[in-house]
Amino acid sequence: MALEVEDLRFHHPGQTRPFIAVERFHLEAGERVLIHGPSGCGKSTLLSLITGIRPLQRGRIRVADEPFSELSQRRRDAFRADHIGVIFQAFNLLPYLSALDNVRLTPSFSKRRRQREGRADTSDTADKAGKESAALALLGRLGLDSTVARLPAHQLSFGQQQRVAAARALYGEPELIVADEPTSALDTEHRDGLMRLLAEQCERSGSALLMVSHDPDVAGYFHRALSFDELNRAAHHVA
Repeated sequence: MALEVEDLRFHHPGQTRPFIAVERFHLEAGERVLIHGPSGCGKSTLLSLITGIRPLQRGRIRVADEPFSELSQRRRDAFRADHIGVIFQAFNLLPYLSALDNVRLTPSFSKRRRQREGRADTSDTADKAGKESAALALLGRLGLDSTVARLPAHQLSFGQQQRVAAARALYGEPELIVADEPTSALDTEHRDGLMRLLAEQCERSGSALLMVSHDPDVAGYFHRALSFDELNRAAHHVA
């Protein structure tokens, strides 16, 4: 099982009713699930809870069959680097690093994801070359050639930055990829290209994909699609 969520509740300060209430949600290994809903309904908040970026107030979360929500903050951060690829809505790129170096940065903290790129136990030089080759290949499949890949992130367009963020999450084949509106800045051609790549990478690596979006046209790339209101019992005022 890639992801299990049970009895999750989240309150904003001062609220008497939960903003988010999820009784149970699961994601099988290799499964792709879309959660759709309008902006502001709580989709991004849910993803921040699932990935451990926002502290969990109540509930249990397991990732890759491990009790993720029970880990200390330090162990949770290390586990996320090893097992979860996150495509942030705000991208979180380092602006003065190149696109290529942004993709390679996160796996620098995860030996496991470097190993999954096939460069375990090699020399530093070979390891660096292997990481660069794998990162360039991902960027190329997203329409970013080697010239663009070496530009600093702050010189890239909004849509190009979005694709760099996607490549960074895919690198190293994590068990779970969590994507927050990853196609919002892309035209139809680049949106479909990104969705095809996400689907293909998940098929190849067995990674599961959980994505939230307000774009219903991407539903065909997923095994399941559900509305946020279907998942979130708080929308029906259940305490």
